[in-house]
Parts: sequence; C-alpha cells; structure tokens
Amino acid sequence: MAWLVHEGTVLATLERADSVRSRTVGLLGRESFDGALLLEKTRSVHTVGMKFPIDVAFLDDEMRVLKIVTLSKHRMTRLEWRASCAIETEAGRFSHWNVQPGDMLEIRGDLEPADDT
Repeated sequence: MAWLVHEGTVLATLERADSVRSRTVGLLGRESFDGALLLEKTRSVHTVGMKFPIDVAFLDDEMRVLKIVTLSKHRMTRLEWRASCAIETEAGRFSHWNVQPGDMLEIRGDLEPADDT
C-alpha cells in the first residue's frame, strides 16, 4: 500500500494508473473515492461520465505541484505542458489538506496499480 504525503503528513492512500487503459478509466464508475489516484504520464484529465466532482493536481517530475483545479462532472482541463503526472481526489480535498501550487508531495510505500476492470 502507498500513501500520498505532504510535509511529513499522510494525506491519503494512493493508487496508481500507469497504463493507457487505467489512465483512461481513472475514477470512472466509482460512487466516491476516499484516497488519491496517481495518473502517470498525464497532462490533461476529464470528468465525462464521472459521478462526483474531483480535484486534480498537476505535478512535475520532482512531484512539485504546478496547478490544482476542481472539475465538476462532464468537464475537461486544459493541457498542462510542464506536468509529468496528475493526482485525482474528491473535490475539496487539496484545500482541506492545505496543498497549494509550489508544494512538494511524496509517495511512501509500495505503489500498486489501480483496479481498472
């Protein structure tokens, strides 16, 4: 199991979407989501077909937060060219966690692929 960490504090459990299929599926089909989902090699996300709004943090290669956006259902972000990955979680979580652009995030533990079936 892996955890998303900010300034030494565990924020949430973390799943990984590292294949094209798992990145395409993302959080689709879920009623809610208590953790965070790391979308590798991602510069844009959508919420078409989603059942709840999400927060998206775009990160660079060093896990520095470049931008955070909140997406309601059936929306799409612009391309974030400098991003190497994105982290999705339920809307309001990054604000609750006090994570802002410029902050460094960390992954601890064994990062396992998300269930994309």
